[in-house]
Amino acid sequence: MSIFSKPKEKDELMLVFNIGSSSVGGALFFIQKSGTPKIIFSVTEPIPLEEKTDIERLQSLTIQTLEIVSHKVYQAHLGAPSQTFCVLSSPWYASQTRMINLKKNTPFVFTAKLADELVQKEIKIFKEENLAKYGPLARVIELKNIKTMLNGYETGNPLNQKAQELQMTVFISVSGEQFLKKVEDTISQHFHFKLIKFSSLAMASFAVLRDIHPEQESFILVDIGGEVTDIFMIKKSILRESISFPLGRNFLTRGVASGLGATLDEANSIISLLKDGHAEDSLAKKIMPITGQLKETWLKSFQESLSNISGDISIPSVIYITIDKEIADLFSETIKTEQFNQYSLTESKFEVIFLDTQMLHGLAVFEESVVRDSGLVVDSIYISRFLANR
Repeated sequence: MSIFSKPKEKDELMLVFNIGSSSVGGALFFIQKSGTPKIIFSVTEPIPLEEKTDIERLQSLTIQTLEIVSHKVYQAHLGAPSQTFCVLSSPWYASQTRMINLKKNTPFVFTAKLADELVQKEIKIFKEENLAKYGPLARVIELKNIKTMLNGYETGNPLNQKAQELQMTVFISVSGEQFLKKVEDTISQHFHFKLIKFSSLAMASFAVLRDIHPEQESFILVDIGGEVTDIFMIKKSILRESISFPLGRNFLTRGVASGLGATLDEANSIISLLKDGHAEDSLAKKIMPITGQLKETWLKSFQESLSNISGDISIPSVIYITIDKEIADLFSETIKTEQFNQYSLTESKFEVIFLDTQMLHGLAVFEESVVRDSGLVVDSIYISRFLANR
């Protein structure tokens, strides 16, 4: 069932930032009475790529890029947004779907207090599991109650009901307090806000896909970022499992640069020429073995991750991919030529679908000349339908 925000008396201006590991984007959009976002301005800036990955350096470059984007949005002079949102990609958050089970010999009443106690216990455990990544100062940015079951039956209104057995499925995302504070301080230099609502790319993409394709109850969601590839498995409309490996699109650039003895900028230009079919034969002969090995390395990690995430659960046949448009074809070729036939638990032949602006056509409207960034479009749809009134 779709979940839509209550129609507003008038269109309301919103601001969203999309913060990844290869770029930062920003957009201003109106939430219209129809529920369809109208994007009136967008800008995306690449995060400078360096030869070696270092999380502290990447964080510094990301904040610098956010400052550039914030300034450009402000300089557009299109009005003061009533709410501000940030959607984070890896490595800026960690998330997990957790199962809470409670069983007693005698009936108990499921109260809001009991639910809070159980959830807070899970949050504490999850924070402890991410101490190495974020330290003791981790902030919960999302807490979604996906499903509640009493005595084995799902119920949409479980409060104050009696049961002997409880199962709650909750989705939790956390991020480092230090990073979030830097994001807030950077944006506040240009925009005034009571608070910024943070969300994860995983939940935004999952919620939008589930809402626009409710018949698709099971699928794999893959986000190929600059430094990390995230894989999420959705079964029966629940975001069940997730796994990551530290190879993203920048792995390809660094590998080509190393293999050819080129700079990172030169490597990106060469990859672009190869992708467009404009590389000279001599250059193509040099680069094809290099990119072939790099794609094979990435694919091996992808396969291993799918194997680890599946356990004894069958792998859905539909795969949705989010990735920067200019590099999508190279990864599309890699994924589509490997159908993961070694997995006996695969439901059927894989169907790979890119979550791009073409797929999202009609779900948002645009002012003339606005650059259509698929990530920002997903964010604006998610905010319009699920977050703005909550």
